[in-house]
Amino acid sequence: MSIQKFLLKQYAKWKLKDVPADQRERMTELVSKDPQLFKAIGEEIERRKKGGESEIKASMEVMKKYRAELAVLMQKK
Repeated sequence: MSIQKFLLKQYAKWKLKDVPADQRERMTELVSKDPQLFKAIGEEIERRKKGGESEIKASMEVMKKYRAELAVLMQKK
């Protein structure tokens, strides 16, 4: 296991402590497959929040925008 993957798992464990372990593991796997995609998603959500949108609305709109990329990523094993 690389240091980056280890740190990502530890961060997810800390940030997502209320999320079941199997779901948390799945999320960290997705992020480690394409970290640039999730960086772009996070940056766009933050930009929309600074523009006045609520976090939930911004997240939903950005996820809709990246739906195709996320679907492809989830199909990869």
